[in-house]
Amino acid sequence: MHGTLFGWPLSVRFTPAGHDFHYGDGAMRTSSTSGATWADLGQAQFTPTDTSHVYRERGTYTVRMDTRYSAELNLGYGWVPLQGEVTSRGAGQEIRIFEARTALVAHTCEQTPTAPGC
Repeated sequence: MHGTLFGWPLSVRFTPAGHDFHYGDGAMRTSSTSGATWADLGQAQFTPTDTSHVYRERGTYTVRMDTRYSAELNLGYGWVPLQGEVTSRGAGQEIRIFEARTALVAHTCEQTPTAPGC
């Protein structure tokens, strides 16, 4: 960001310092990354990641990710780090948690379309 302060040129830059994941059930996790897809991580779906969370109860939860930023100031003489951080609160997203059950079967659903779980 660029501007002036009392007639002097001023620049401020913000750098992500951390990400706080709020899972909506009272749990929270802090991470240095904002997360990534399993494909981007080169992992199979449902592989646990640094931002994974296990819900103990079915239900509807509002989740969000807040990003914390550190700041530096330049009055024309070089960048100076500022103390503290500023937090940008993420928009809440409602999710529903369901329970899935599986059953061992002798055939695939293609072979026996009426089998349990098909």
